[in-house]
Amino acid sequence: MELKDIKPAPLGDVPGSPENFKLNDFRPVSVFNTPITRVTKARFPVTDMHAHAWDLHYDIGEWVDRMNAANIEKTIVLSFETGEKFNAIFHHYKNYNTRFSLWCGFDYTGFNKDPNWTDNAIHELRRCKSLGAEGVGELGDKGIGEYYSSPVPGIGMHINDERMDPLLEECGRLNMPISIHVADPIWMYLPMDIHNDGMMNAYNWRIEMKEGMLNHGELLKTLEHAVQKHPDTIFIACHFANCTHDLQILGSMLEKYNNLYTDISSRLKEIATVPRYAKAFIEKYQDRLLFGSDVGYDTTKPMKYSTDIYEISFRLLESADEHIYEHNLFKYHWPLYGLELKDEVLKKLYSENAKKILM
Repeated sequence: MELKDIKPAPLGDVPGSPENFKLNDFRPVSVFNTPITRVTKARFPVTDMHAHAWDLHYDIGEWVDRMNAANIEKTIVLSFETGEKFNAIFHHYKNYNTRFSLWCGFDYTGFNKDPNWTDNAIHELRRCKSLGAEGVGELGDKGIGEYYSSPVPGIGMHINDERMDPLLEECGRLNMPISIHVADPIWMYLPMDIHNDGMMNAYNWRIEMKEGMLNHGELLKTLEHAVQKHPDTIFIACHFANCTHDLQILGSMLEKYNNLYTDISSRLKEIATVPRYAKAFIEKYQDRLLFGSDVGYDTTKPMKYSTDIYEISFRLLESADEHIYEHNLFKYHWPLYGLELKDEVLKKLYSENAKKILM
């Protein structure tokens, strides 16, 4: 049989053809013969400004061992909690207070009916501070209001609400930075269709807009308004302020407000798709960026998860590797590229900037 006589198989008959598997199962493997750099240990000491404590049954000593291996000197645990729950977290970590900084939440109890709720909330904030809380967070608003803190969410109250002002002012007086998550990446707001290039991750985290919810741009305005109103309070916008699609939105705020910082947690998987654009941004705003891993031990993830997150983060920040797929940790289907940041930038990102606001 000659080559010209070979007929293509009917569409869908070839095993592995696009008609026979789900996009959700697509696991491309790079065929490029390019360097693969394993970075198990950060080049310089790290302060991890964004981690969590979802479960209090894990071995903190093992976490410390993993931090030591990765060159992480200190981890900030964003607990969200107040009251007895914060007490429990504090006591769980008390033997490791040189390696962890515990941050509390806000107590919103009675915010929509008790005119004295802010007095009680400030009292609880001071109590947490006296116990050992060094900051507040992670606050969170994806459109319906401040719902991350425990035990009572502040649904309907955004960070720039005048009812929040006494708490934000008190944080400034107590030298307690505020870590806040506003909005989500833009892919979560776009239509879930064939044009959404981040859909395979966005679908699970999609934002379904309902009446009364703030959209992406409106939420960024609430953050900016709060930062502007409270210049003596340090704010840390988590996850590049969820502006990875247009970093200049965040850049313009960083240029206006000296009390605003941002962490990179859980968003290297987005900016490393556009390495030249991302690297230029990081170099320009190198004095205001903070490293974060977003690790948080719980019963659904093995403890090795932290090591994997540390290693891929360091590889993306330090190496020049290209066309990297990380299917086990990230749900996007796009390849990632190393940013190969300069040493002076890495030092600031890893620790020097954190030390400025943790004094």
